[in-house]
Amino acid sequence: MPQPSLKIDRARYVISVDDQRRIIRDGSILIENGRISRVGRADELAAAGADRVIDARHFVVTPGFVNGHMHISYAHPVRGIFPDDLGSPLKQVFALQMAMTEEEEYHTTLLALLELVRNGTVCLLDPGSTKFPDACLQAYEDAGVRVIMGEAVTDREAPFAQPRYTTAEGITRTAAFIDKWNGRLDGRLRAWAMPFSPETCSAELLQGLKRVVDERGTGLTLHHGSGPQARKDYQGRGAKNPTEYLEALGVLGPNVLLAHALGLDDAEVDCVARTGAAVTMCPVTAAKGARGATALGRMPELLARGVRVALGCDSPNNSNHLDPVRTMNMAAIQYKDARQDIRLVPAETALEMGTRLGLGDEIGAIEAGKRADLVLFDTRRPEWQALWNPVNNLIYNTDGRSVHTVVIDGRVVVDDYRQSFVDEGRLFATVQEIGERLQSRTGITFPRSRWPVV
Repeated sequence: MPQPSLKIDRARYVISVDDQRRIIRDGSILIENGRISRVGRADELAAAGADRVIDARHFVVTPGFVNGHMHISYAHPVRGIFPDDLGSPLKQVFALQMAMTEEEEYHTTLLALLELVRNGTVCLLDPGSTKFPDACLQAYEDAGVRVIMGEAVTDREAPFAQPRYTTAEGITRTAAFIDKWNGRLDGRLRAWAMPFSPETCSAELLQGLKRVVDERGTGLTLHHGSGPQARKDYQGRGAKNPTEYLEALGVLGPNVLLAHALGLDDAEVDCVARTGAAVTMCPVTAAKGARGATALGRMPELLARGVRVALGCDSPNNSNHLDPVRTMNMAAIQYKDARQDIRLVPAETALEMGTRLGLGDEIGAIEAGKRADLVLFDTRRPEWQALWNPVNNLIYNTDGRSVHTVVIDGRVVVDDYRQSFVDEGRLFATVQEIGERLQSRTGITFPRSRWPVV
């Protein structure tokens, strides 16, 4: 049967992020067969009918948000257990992940999807951390989201638990994963190659995985960073720096997404720009993890060179929230303060990074022909008052709590603040129990608080 049509009618503002970057006052959007068929002033679309009409007079409408780096499957049951003075919790994080069962991963993934969708996220990229994709597929289908996923592979020793294979096996497994998963969920699921990092993967593995994605027309992502010590280490291996090392291997290109990308120098920024690679930066997790984002991050320089920069929330173990609006806010304010230049990363650029500069050309803007992925913000809340510049209000004043409606692929998945794909109270209790079992099973636990819990 054909998909019901939908009309978003008389929105207070439609922030289109289209090629002209139009902000349409009193705007309407007509959605047919999962795509935007018309968008314009309400009087221009007054005669257009639909199976369902949403009165949007009190709403600001934006494209749906893209989370470009998100370890989805294992964080929620132990969220917040790591004390601030622990240092890097990665060793414990990955040990907890490896200990999870199939059923546990399904429920924790479902909770992450609930938080993501209710905050306006329509698409996420999980960089290979899901152990049981068959079990989690139902969660992705129920939530209606778009997801980019893969199987994490390494063929070198890592400082924490990671799936390790021979080089040939890593390439073969990745090719098989992509062939099995790419295009499922009516095209909402994309499968990519996901080597963990250049340090945990041989040159042969990286090159083999790049061939796999080039042949199949898909993508590759990996964790990537640089800095003075990293450059010194790579020079000892005959490379100028980590980024140009990847370029020399032929691994960089328009279908490659570098996650984090902290510590790049000018030559590495030039390298990313000339190869056409994209970058996902995680400003909140970098700040909370004391990664020196404002000292080592080159977001303004990457943007100035025309590099596609997306935003990610990383893992709730680290950033501890999955709110794309708060992430865009951090991206917009971080460098202003660090460099004492209020002109850096304006609100409009932060919104572009959260939508248009994400992970494909079929979403990210409200214009005819795009997939209908939309977020409707309720302006009948104090943080939206007074409303003169809706982009400033969105980026600097609000957060995901004012997300009223979310549309993905033309289907309403959050309606009047409510979703219908999971029993929230029951899920919360289940994940709490999973957290107790996981800590007991692994012995990885910490005091509940520095203050006495009585």
